[in-house]
Amino acid sequence: MGSDEKDKRQARATLIGIVAVLLLAVIATALLLPMLGGITDGVFSQGLGLKEAAVISFFVTTALLVVFAITSGDGLIGEIQFVLGGFFTFFIIIWLMIAWIF
Repeated sequence: MGSDEKDKRQARATLIGIVAVLLLAVIATALLLPMLGGITDGVFSQGLGLKEAAVISFFVTTALLVVFAITSGDGLIGEIQFVLGGFFTFFIIIWLMIAWIF
């Protein structure tokens, strides 16, 4: 019988703790709502354009593929057909991701 009462008290204490945490989360969310406008302005503000992102992407892609060519073992000339295809693929992906994220 003592174990059953102990389990009931522990279950009640756990339930009260969960309700308290949920209540605090609701209050924190309600207090955050007025600041939501400022947060979304910072996230969706004007960033880099496509021209600036293209320049950054060119240099990042060139440096990345030079490292790939050096570490590949055959050197730059033996891998040139793969390097060219990889350059344009990496360039477009990095360019658009930089323009989108920043």
